[in-house]
Amino acid sequence: MTFQADASFARRDRKPWLARLADAAQPYLYSAPALILIVAVMLVPLTIGISYAFRDIQLLNPFSGGFIGLDHFRELAKDKAFYGALRNTLWWTGASVFLQFIFGLILALLLDKPFTGRGIAQALVFLPWAVPSFLAGLNWAWLFNPVIGPIPHWLYGLGLMSEPGNILSDPNHAMWGPIVANVWWGIPFFAITLLAALQAIPRDLYEAAEIDGAGWWQRFGSITLPFLAPTIAITVLLRTVWISNFADLIVVMTGGGPADKTQIVASYIFTQAFKRLDFGYASAVALVLLLLLLAYSLLIILLRQTLLNKD
Repeated sequence: MTFQADASFARRDRKPWLARLADAAQPYLYSAPALILIVAVMLVPLTIGISYAFRDIQLLNPFSGGFIGLDHFRELAKDKAFYGALRNTLWWTGASVFLQFIFGLILALLLDKPFTGRGIAQALVFLPWAVPSFLAGLNWAWLFNPVIGPIPHWLYGLGLMSEPGNILSDPNHAMWGPIVANVWWGIPFFAITLLAALQAIPRDLYEAAEIDGAGWWQRFGSITLPFLAPTIAITVLLRTVWISNFADLIVVMTGGGPADKTQIVASYIFTQAFKRLDFGYASAVALVLLLLLLAYSLLIILLRQTLLNKD
């Protein structure tokens, strides 16, 4: 009996090498369609875009296309418009993420409590996320227009403006227009994710803390925030990267003006590529933005890992 088992094992061991290779490759064959799609849709365009940063690609110049090395980056190092766009990006991203997070957290806390009509309220809160960003930008541009929009007249009535003018044409306040539109459009992202995290917190913890005499702030600080911390870290990281790359509202509402006061790096890339038709320089700017965002992401991940290890 033992001899027969050994013989059967030996026969399986003598399986043709091609069949053994097919067995070993089987898991990779199952994932091949997804990998091919990722390579075709993401890696190939990314590689081509990076190569453009080192070439002279100008659509209106039929003699362009040659390799120029680091010339674009030397020009970028002296580009004052780029540094202005980088400063605007920090202001645009920081204000948008902070306000979206604060209002999203407030909405999530409110929607976590049962009340009559909560389903309708959730649908209304999540509605802005379903509106295309291009349409949202147009709507808010109209709202800030004193001829057809009410917002300038409301601000004038509250004494915040000396006259009902268009803040999108005011260099000192123009950035607030796209920021307000971006906050309105992006609040549902934080509300949805934080509400899901809130509903995963065991209710027994709140009941035990309440029995022990803990107030709302104590329960929020000792139970809610620690449970929400991983979700907050991930959502803030993702939203920061997305908003830094998000130029739709800027392009639609202000076009980067007036006097480049609302020009961010993403809209500056759009301007270089589709208005000046200089795809080489635009790719160099995009590569710098990619490296900055990668550095930021790695910093946040390392900081999060450090805090987790301390805990």
